[in-house]
Amino acid sequence: MVQNIEKNSLKEIRESLMMSKTELSRKAVISPITITRIENGESCRMETKRKILLALGLKLSDRDKVFH
Repeated sequence: MVQNIEKNSLKEIRESLMMSKTELSRKAVISPITITRIENGESCRMETKRKILLALGLKLSDRDKVFH
């Protein structure tokens, strides 16, 4: 099975905001398992990235800070 690995800073940013995976998943309206998968480098849809950025209190233009 081939897996797309995407480098991201989601875990570091989430932890710097002292936010749990559960809290982020509630704010972003996505599952905690999805957060875990993304933090482990799995790819996700653009809509999911948008939800995460907004839930973190970031602007959409900050996407390169989280998703490299």
